[in-house]
Amino acid sequence: MIPTLLIVGLVLGRWWRVVIPAATLGWAVLLVATGVGSGLGFVFSASLIAIANVTLGVLVYQAARLLVHRVAGNHG
Repeated sequence: MIPTLLIVGLVLGRWWRVVIPAATLGWAVLLVATGVGSGLGFVFSASLIAIANVTLGVLVYQAARLLVHRVAGNHG
């Protein structure tokens, strides 16, 4: 489910350097392990979708974080 990856990005967006690759790999492994699909093409497609969705969640998190810091007057 795509919303799952968006939520992962939103919740763990602070650690984006770890979250994006881990979620990408984890999502592909989870789908193959549960029998949703198989094959290199499937894994590649699932990974691309995972990257896009987790990254979107991370970007929303980072934008909200930046907005909060600017409103609060913390420019760091």
